[in-house]
Amino acid sequence: MKKERVVVGMSGGVDSSVAAWLLKEKGYDVIGVTMQIWQDKDRELLEEEGGCCGLSAVEDARRVAAELEIPYYVMNFKREFKTQVIDYFVGEYLKGRTPNPCIACNRYVKWEALLKRSMEIGADYIATGHYAQIEKLLNGRYTLCTAASGNKDQTYALYSLTQEQLKHTLMPVGAYSKEEVRLMAKRLRLPVADKPDSQDICFVPDGDYAAYIKANTKVPVRPGNFVTLDGTVAGRHKGIVHYTVGQRKGLGLAMGYPVFVLEIRPDTNEVVIGSSEESLSRCVRAERLNFMSEKSLEGRRRVWAKIRYNHKGAWCIAERTAEDELVCTFEEPVRAVTPGQAVVLYDGSHVLGGGTIIGEK
Repeated sequence: MKKERVVVGMSGGVDSSVAAWLLKEKGYDVIGVTMQIWQDKDRELLEEEGGCCGLSAVEDARRVAAELEIPYYVMNFKREFKTQVIDYFVGEYLKGRTPNPCIACNRYVKWEALLKRSMEIGADYIATGHYAQIEKLLNGRYTLCTAASGNKDQTYALYSLTQEQLKHTLMPVGAYSKEEVRLMAKRLRLPVADKPDSQDICFVPDGDYAAYIKANTKVPVRPGNFVTLDGTVAGRHKGIVHYTVGQRKGLGLAMGYPVFVLEIRPDTNEVVIGSSEESLSRCVRAERLNFMSEKSLEGRRRVWAKIRYNHKGAWCIAERTAEDELVCTFEEPVRAVTPGQAVVLYDGSHVLGGGTIIGEK
């Protein structure tokens, strides 16, 4: 009987390396692939960057593949990454929003582009080292379930995957804790067993988003006014790409009390600031919806929701108010509703769906 073939996206990290081993142990025909997504840059910089954008990722993944005795290839996805992630990231900041590039990368590059390329070479599945689990429900739909290790759960950044993508995806490490994954890597003597996790956005390794945006756009980034909700000018800002809703540090304002960024207005080049209390909201409006465990959301529904990756979550009443609009009314106020981020809804451990935040109601 022919083995089912799976292409494992190998970032050179411990999670995807152990994922490849687990699938080989289960009897799959495993092929390792690193996605070349970095743009044309200086070679020394690439070597320093590491992560999934650096040349070191290729070398680490290649060494692991050799240790596991599986075929290994590098596939070029530079064009897809530039269009779907970098251009999107820069464009959203210039519009006064704060995007999550990992969500875009997952949906359009790591899944859409990689899955298409993998199917063309005869694969049945793709696999990653994400901490999430996939389940087919009794209603016939595929959904994500939270990882066994709650503190590493990555379902938030994967909510936009389609049914077809989930059907052809395996996530073997989702059933384990990070500690267990590292122990497996050490027992196997994999060369990446102690490699630290990547923390920053891969294509902005120094974390200076504003400098990156300025270097990748012809649109001028001009200083402007900080204003309060009543329109009072409170000071001057360095340019809207330097700020995000909810930001408190680095504003350079002496107001006599802590102030937060409440809103970014690209049309007038203003950054609205206010008190801690003014940064709280009860309603979140979202668009570009994607549903998982159910085909849609009917009526008003009490669900658990997260409004950013590191948000612990809170109860809300979710209601679909238009074909592509969702409104979530939280039982307790939530801080920093940030346009461009995602609101993700959970039904127990299952991902119900989510969308891109466009603001308060």
